[in-house]
Amino acid sequence: MSHLLLTLALLALQACLCRGACVEVDSNTEAVEKKGFKLGCISCKKRGEVPASAFVDWYFSYSVDHNFTHVYRYQNKEANITDERFFERLIWNGSNNTNDLQDGSIFILNVTFNDTGLYRCIFSRTLMYPAYEFSTFPNKTIDMKVVPELTRGWASILSEVMMYVSLIGLQVWLVIEMIYCYRKISVAGEEALRESAPEYLAIASESKDNCAAVQVAE
Repeated sequence: MSHLLLTLALLALQACLCRGACVEVDSNTEAVEKKGFKLGCISCKKRGEVPASAFVDWYFSYSVDHNFTHVYRYQNKEANITDERFFERLIWNGSNNTNDLQDGSIFILNVTFNDTGLYRCIFSRTLMYPAYEFSTFPNKTIDMKVVPELTRGWASILSEVMMYVSLIGLQVWLVIEMIYCYRKISVAGEEALRESAPEYLAIASESKDNCAAVQVAE
């Protein structure tokens, strides 16, 4: 039964992977100076079976007090950097080999402190129904900060500590369980020996009596 359930679970997982499910994940926001950094931007279609086409525009602003400037466009599988500050530093890191874009992420090379600010990606998506077309413009804004070196928040540290505590707790539980099972088997073996001892003595006595009878008959 357990093998059947495991097989069904694996088949269900494989079916989900074959459908290529889209999952929207928030982008990281802390970049390290002179390193590369991925600006994540994912916009999943509500109905995956509907064919669509889309292109993605990226905008940049130093702060909420400044206007956004167009810096990048990805359309028809071609990238175009429109701001000289980012020339040769932006690489497409989203959906490939399709015009039905759902991942509009880009990668920034050689991050500098001047790259600190707000980044906004906008999907211009056209859903193509049998009788009509419908346009949507989902967007996401990322507040990116640049630091000299990567810092770890308390949440990350606490999560790692809890992971190690859980592993140690699991190992202790396994040791206790092994000791318990060993003692239980040992006790059961001793009881089995005690129960079989009288029977063994009876058999031995009967064998001795039979040998004596045979000698008398001779």
